[in-house]
Amino acid sequence: MTICLDMMGGDFAPLEAVKGVRDYLTEAANPALLFLVGDEAQINPLLQQFEIPADKVKVIHAPQVIEYNESPTKALKEKQQSSIAVGFHLLATGKAGAFISAGNTGAMLVGAMYSIKPMEGVQRPTISTIIPKDNGNTGLLLDVGLNADCKPEHLNQFALLGSLYAKNILGIDNPRVALLNIGEEEGKGNLLAQSTYPLLKENDQINFTGNVEGRDVFLDKADVVVCDGFTGNVILKMAESIYEITHRKEIKHEYLDRFNFELYGGTPVLGVAKPVIIAHGISKAKAFVAMINLAQKMIETDLMGKMKASFESK
Repeated sequence: MTICLDMMGGDFAPLEAVKGVRDYLTEAANPALLFLVGDEAQINPLLQQFEIPADKVKVIHAPQVIEYNESPTKALKEKQQSSIAVGFHLLATGKAGAFISAGNTGAMLVGAMYSIKPMEGVQRPTISTIIPKDNGNTGLLLDVGLNADCKPEHLNQFALLGSLYAKNILGIDNPRVALLNIGEEEGKGNLLAQSTYPLLKENDQINFTGNVEGRDVFLDKADVVVCDGFTGNVILKMAESIYEITHRKEIKHEYLDRFNFELYGGTPVLGVAKPVIIAHGISKAKAFVAMINLAQKMIETDLMGKMKASFESK
């Protein structure tokens, strides 16, 4: 198993990525071989400093970096030797089983869509976020920003993708799927919600339990909550602010600690053919460890293969 890591992406690159590699290799019982893509002049001294075993990693030189302020599509075309472009090449050609980056989010999304491509039958790939529930359980919310405007068919597909992710990665046997709405009753909501409800109700590949409201998101009312990316992103950013405010005010509680994004690492792009994981730009070592573990689990459970099979059977 090989996992490709963009060492130059993020505000603390490549130092925190190298620390994450060290911690992962120390903690993992059966570690994957890691392809470390980036400027070897910056990476190699850090690998020596943190005593990374040479047989556990392979440095692949990529002298260019796609900066945050660059146009994603233009940068990917013009910077063929960038760490993101090289990483996607390794993934697309089968040399790596997954690709992780805390770099330019737009470039990662463009690469996932056009280098790896959506699975056949998937109209819109999606991104999700982990939702910490008040009772200690974990749920999933999607879409959280990739698709600001959606059609009912898109949300129906998100429900299936999210359900498969919850089952295979979160370990939830028969995930309860709900539609985010402004009321629990069928027929509530805007035109999108009203049109999506019957599609979810008729979808025999998911365990649809009805509508949930905003106040239910952090309660254990559902395992997978589906919404358009505009709404989902608002909730995601609000959840991030809860952690930031409580952390700044030194309000301590184990539940609030679960809002720390570094516990979960990054978000995978669901609906594309191979595992692509996008991280927060301020990711540190803990987040990189979480992302590598997530990539490993996605490969081990053959999540993408199961998603592909689900859409082929429709």
